[in-house]
Amino acid sequence: MKVFISGNIAPIALKQLEENNISITQWKEDRQITQEELIEACKNQAGLVSVGPNKIDSEFLNACKHLKVIALHSVGFDQVDVGEAKKLKIPIGNTPGVLSGATADTAFLLMLAVSRKAFYLHKKIIDGKWQNYEPTPELGIELNGKTLGVFGLGKIGLEMAKKCMAAYNMKVVYHNRSRNEEAEQEIQAEYVSFNELLAQSDVLTVHTALTSETTGKFSIDVFKKMKPASIFINTARGGIHNEQDLIRALEEKIIWGAGLDVTNPEPMKKNNPLLYMENVAVLPHIGSATEETRAAMAELIVENIVAGLKGEKIPYPVY
Repeated sequence: MKVFISGNIAPIALKQLEENNISITQWKEDRQITQEELIEACKNQAGLVSVGPNKIDSEFLNACKHLKVIALHSVGFDQVDVGEAKKLKIPIGNTPGVLSGATADTAFLLMLAVSRKAFYLHKKIIDGKWQNYEPTPELGIELNGKTLGVFGLGKIGLEMAKKCMAAYNMKVVYHNRSRNEEAEQEIQAEYVSFNELLAQSDVLTVHTALTSETTGKFSIDVFKKMKPASIFINTARGGIHNEQDLIRALEEKIIWGAGLDVTNPEPMKKNNPLLYMENVAVLPHIGSATEETRAAMAELIVENIVAGLKGEKIPYPVY
C-alpha cells in the first residue's frame, strides 16, 4: 500500500508506517503543496497524511475518491468537506486529545506575555532602546484573581482554565453551544450567555472550532462589548476573529491587549500593525509544537492510516 505525506511529521510515524509495509512518498519542498500538486501526488496512492492547511474539499475528494483513508495532522478539520467525504465513503481521521496540554500552554504563555508586554519590551532591548529605570512607563497588568472567559470549553479550554486557576486563582466563566456539566463540576466553571462572557471576562480565550457560526465571530461590535482592560487570546483558528477589527479595537483602546497563535491570513505579513503594538503577542501557529505532542499526534495518524488501509473502522474519525 502507498501513502502520500504532504509535509514533515515526526520520524516515529515514518518508521511505524514502514514497519507496517506501507510505502511512503513525502512532500519535501520548502513551501506548502498546492491543491493541484496534492491531487496529482495522490493519484496512485491508497492513503493521504494531510499536513498543514490542505483543502480536503469537494474538488479534491472527487478527484481522489480512490483513497482508502485520509489522516489529518491536526485535531481541527474545518478544511474538510465532511459531507462530501461521507457521500464518497472516504474515512477521515484526526488527532484528538493529545495536543490539549501543549495548546493550552501556548494560550497561557500568550496571556502572560501580553499582560506584561513581554514581546514588545524584548524588541526594545534588541533595538537598543533599553533606557534608564523609570517607574511608570509601559506598565503591564496583573492576572491574580481576575476572571477567565473561555469561548469553547472543551479539552483545550479546560486545560487552560485549570492552569489559570492554579497559577492566578482565576474565576472561570464559559460559553458553549451546550453546557459542559463535567467541567462545571470539576473546576466550578460558570456557564454564561455570550454577551455575559464578553462583559465579565478580564481574559477571553478562544478554543472553539472554525465553523460557519464562529467565522468572524469576534468583530468590532463584539470587541466593544468587552472590558476596556480585557485581553483577547486566540489559539484556535484565525478566521474566528476579524483581524482588521481586532487592530481597530486595540488602536482605539476598546480592549487592552491580544495574544494570537493563529492569524488571518497565515502566514502573517511582517508589516502587520499587530506585530508592533506594545500590548500584543503573536506566535506563528505553534500551539501543539512540542516534541512529545507531535510524537503523540504521529502515533494517532499511524493508527488511522493502518486501520483505513485494512478496510477497518479508523479509531479517530472526524465523522
